[in-house]
Amino acid sequence: MKIAKITQKGSTILQDLNEAQRLAVTHGNGPLLIIAGAGTGKTTVLTKRIAWLAEQGIKPEEILALTFTDKAATEMEERVDRLLPYGYGELWISTFHSFAERLLRAHALEIGLSPAAKLLDTTASWLLIRKHLDRFPLKYYRPLGNPSKFIHALLSHFSRARDELISPADYLSFVENLKLNTDSQILIGGVPVEAEFRTDELIRLEELANAYHVYEQLLLEAGALDFGSLLTRSVELLRRRPRLLAHYRHQFKYILVDEFQDTNIAQYELVKLLAAPRNNLAVVGDDDQAIYKFRGASLSNILEFKKDFPQSQEVFLTQNYRSKQDILDLAYGFIQQNNPHRLEAQAGEAGLSKRLVSSTGERGWVRHMHAKSASGEAALIQEAILSLQKKEADFRWNDVAILARANDYAGPIIRSLDEAGIPYALVTARGLSVKPVILDLVSYLKVLNNLQENLALYRVLISPVSRLNHFDISQLLSVSRRKSCPLIEVMRAAGAWGFSPEAAEECRRLAGFLERQANLARRSPVSKVVLTMLEETGYLSLLTKTDTQAHRDSLRYLNEWYRKVTVFETENPGATLPEFLKMLDWEWEAGEEGKIAPHPDEGPEAVKILTCHAAKGLEFRYVFVTNLVDRRFPSLERREPIELPDGLVKETIPEGDIHLEEERRLFYVACTRAAEGLFFTSADDYGGLRKKKASRFLQELRTLGTLPNTEVFGDLSPSPTLHIEREVKNQDTKKMTLPSYFSFTQLKAFETCPLQYKFAHLLKIPVSGRPTFSFGRTIHLTLQRFCQALCIRREQAQGTLFAAGTTEKITWPSAGLPITFEELLGLYQEAWIDDWYESQNQKQAYFEKGKALLKLFYEEAMRRPPTPLHLEWGFHLKLDGYTIRGVIDRLDRLPDGSLEIIDYKTGAAKTEDSADPDQLYIYQLALQEVMGQTPARLTYYYVEDGKRVSFLGSSEDLLKLKEKIRATIQALGQSDFPATPAKEKCRHCDFKNICEFRIL
Repeated sequence: MKIAKITQKGSTILQDLNEAQRLAVTHGNGPLLIIAGAGTGKTTVLTKRIAWLAEQGIKPEEILALTFTDKAATEMEERVDRLLPYGYGELWISTFHSFAERLLRAHALEIGLSPAAKLLDTTASWLLIRKHLDRFPLKYYRPLGNPSKFIHALLSHFSRARDELISPADYLSFVENLKLNTDSQILIGGVPVEAEFRTDELIRLEELANAYHVYEQLLLEAGALDFGSLLTRSVELLRRRPRLLAHYRHQFKYILVDEFQDTNIAQYELVKLLAAPRNNLAVVGDDDQAIYKFRGASLSNILEFKKDFPQSQEVFLTQNYRSKQDILDLAYGFIQQNNPHRLEAQAGEAGLSKRLVSSTGERGWVRHMHAKSASGEAALIQEAILSLQKKEADFRWNDVAILARANDYAGPIIRSLDEAGIPYALVTARGLSVKPVILDLVSYLKVLNNLQENLALYRVLISPVSRLNHFDISQLLSVSRRKSCPLIEVMRAAGAWGFSPEAAEECRRLAGFLERQANLARRSPVSKVVLTMLEETGYLSLLTKTDTQAHRDSLRYLNEWYRKVTVFETENPGATLPEFLKMLDWEWEAGEEGKIAPHPDEGPEAVKILTCHAAKGLEFRYVFVTNLVDRRFPSLERREPIELPDGLVKETIPEGDIHLEEERRLFYVACTRAAEGLFFTSADDYGGLRKKKASRFLQELRTLGTLPNTEVFGDLSPSPTLHIEREVKNQDTKKMTLPSYFSFTQLKAFETCPLQYKFAHLLKIPVSGRPTFSFGRTIHLTLQRFCQALCIRREQAQGTLFAAGTTEKITWPSAGLPITFEELLGLYQEAWIDDWYESQNQKQAYFEKGKALLKLFYEEAMRRPPTPLHLEWGFHLKLDGYTIRGVIDRLDRLPDGSLEIIDYKTGAAKTEDSADPDQLYIYQLALQEVMGQTPARLTYYYVEDGKRVSFLGSSEDLLKLKEKIRATIQALGQSDFPATPAKEKCRHCDFKNICEFRIL
């Protein structure tokens, strides 16, 4: 569908937009480059453009929007949801990697991959290489003293190659050409290799190319992908399968890319492939905020966009809605030090100015405070924050951000804030493994693996698992040292060592519990051992009984770590506790600290401490940019440990001092986070032998005349703890944030028991899986992939673009299926989820049961071939401002052209009277609102016995359901989540072991 450029004066979508934003939102067809300066409302433009396109008749599922973080994708989706007044199908708003993964899982079979391929993060990739190090032909990169020393460097090198769309075959071919062409010059980082070292360099490059090839083979053998290969394989899929490329080009009529300056070569190629030939491509970016070169981002993409799309239109967003003019002028003057390598400078007189203009017109202020030492700098920051709190009537702790070039520099500041009682939150993406709750868990597992592990047992003794006081623990340690006796032995015989009767009894209880759990650990999955510990020791009850922010944080960390446990078990069926602990040791060896999903907007009121990189996209009323001294900010250049040869690099390498210019852009990003006040801080002494020189950035600002006089202070004494502590404690009662969307499962959980809803969907407490869950998920995946394979085979046989998702009438050949029962069993084995079976016999019984029901399903399919129009069809249903999300297993086109909604069930078959219709009624409502069609029937398909229960909701049924959903959501929004115990409900509740209100 082609649209003309329209400005709809009556459209509410265009309200409150400035002229440049309106031009960007209502751009018609063809490529568009939107240069969006800091704080100019780029997310507003992106989301309103999606809503505006939908208003012009483009379906939301025909618009692809790509960004870089899950947080950004979620925010975009929520904003679009609020802008669209009606229900809709799936929104294709995601990160590049999520989109690529979705593409590959849907079509993996097309290029010989498994739809169930595991996705490995950097640590998992490190472990894969570590396990198979002997297969790598390494000499140069395998020092004898530490064979795994270069694994991280190699992974970084392979990732960099993927960023440039270089396959192992490409790398090997490049090296072979160098060997054949003896006159060719080898350049590394722009520096030519001297002739006398050419032979050695060729040997090194060949070693790297072969290592890359081995790594790729290991991934294939493991049925795995890493994050880089998600993109390279997606590009490969689209290049090798023109039919699929044509399908997605037809589907995605408009494409939007956020943070375009952060894309790499592979991401840009993926976008260009999908956008052609219409090239309805809108990219939003700012070359002055390109700060991810170290992740492989290619600044040249945004600089080259006009060359790739010479007919593209440009829109400059320069009206800033965040910062005062003084702050904007300082930042703009500073970033011009990067000329002539900026987009604005390259555009010349024909281009537009990127000078940002504040929408408030008010003056802000900038200060530079200098102290004698790092602790003095921290004290200055503390005093400045307390002064702001005292002077500003509307001051909030959330107004303040303290930015550092690296998290390691924040230690003195954290101590200073602690001393003053100022609440703070260190926003970091790392450090999960050193959180107290995780240290407790790992120590507990180490004790179960070896009861004589004294250090780990000490951690258990000081954790909530133990009821011993500090005096008793000190006594235990003293006896253990004096007698050279393991702690566990002292605990067993505590009565003989003079302990009080109460302490001796607690020692015996705890020792006995640990011994029993050690026996359990020898024959049970790690996940079961962890959950048993959390439940039987009361640790989980402690975290859920009192609703404080600290407890919510601990539950979040626990969830993220427990996910690691379940991933380990999925990837290593039958693995034991010693193997899991060995993996943790290897992670430690790899330098892995554990990833944490940062949530700077969540939690109680607190000053935020974060890196300049982490602050990207955020805004604060007051910003402190700290440690502004030489070698800290700007930092020293750290080149890639193993650089790609220049001959393999496809991006256009910018001229100038690449590192210094990127550091300037990072400083620019830091400055433009501030709305009203910007503080620069520095000190003479950070603990080294020499006095630190001021950052060259301060010198540059001083030369430009935009830096106020430096305020020099002697070291201040930190302020004593004030009345702040009482205010912080009161924040623990802050009401929980409800989700932006609801599902049938969530509503059902709240209807069953509000406390169950809170545990499952707000606190997200980990629970034990069940064999029925694993089996049900396996069958769903199998049937989904079977139907996908059917569509692909039929499509290939007919030689047309034909897959689930087309709207044409479907006709199958009159006899047979283009996929055999043996192939269906192969899909079943591939989809099999090995978790949560209580014994090998139980698992085998379920596996045989699955084969039998699939045989029944296949025979039914022979008689009545599936005719899927959509598989796993997602929808968003609007109801009085609320959004209900769901996924329909299968939507079939019947011979008469009508539709049937099918939901698979693996439990016991029910009659029409006993089956709960609400889930399918919601699906019926979604189909009517989103697709404008009423299904012919709603069907629960009980695959165990092949029984189908079909019905259709009347207008009265659907009206009653809407009223029920409204009432449930309204009650949920006002709820304190009380328990509503009942014997039957509690017996089947996942949280019965930690709930004090249970009735059993």
